[in-house]
Amino acid sequence: MALIKEVKGLKPKWGKDCYFSENATIVGDVQMGDECSVWFNAVVRGDVNWIKMGNRCNVQDGACLHTTYKTGPLEIEDDVTIGHLAMVHACKIHRGALIGMNSTLLDHCEIGEGAIVAAGALVLGGTKIGDHEIWGGVPAKFIKKTAPNQAESFAEHYVMYSKWFLDEE
Repeated sequence: MALIKEVKGLKPKWGKDCYFSENATIVGDVQMGDECSVWFNAVVRGDVNWIKMGNRCNVQDGACLHTTYKTGPLEIEDDVTIGHLAMVHACKIHRGALIGMNSTLLDHCEIGEGAIVAAGALVLGGTKIGDHEIWGGVPAKFIKKTAPNQAESFAEHYVMYSKWFLDEE
């Protein structure tokens, strides 16, 4: 069973049909919608500010989600995919975005609807990525527009994968 930890009276909450791997960690003021998944060795830490995730979000293996005390919550809308080993800190991610493997999002950046942050990218604090744009590099810069449904389809896959694990329990 995942480590679900209350801190300062704040306890994680989630909707129906969510999957948390045995070594996922979810702490504090975290709210998730339905059909979310938090995978192996991922950490969702809402101890110093709140984290809100919509429906069908997935936080893949080794990713770390955190906030900044008093000034930086983390807001993630529906159908967002957070790739393996991504570091996501105190920002806003709009519906259907894909955050690539081993990428880093710093405080107060904003990722547009259906946008893609390429693997290994560093999105500097305060950066605004537009809807359906692909950004990559260090620091991340605009590369091109996405194809229709390019980012959004990943969330659908992870809902399916999580059901494989839920069926085992």
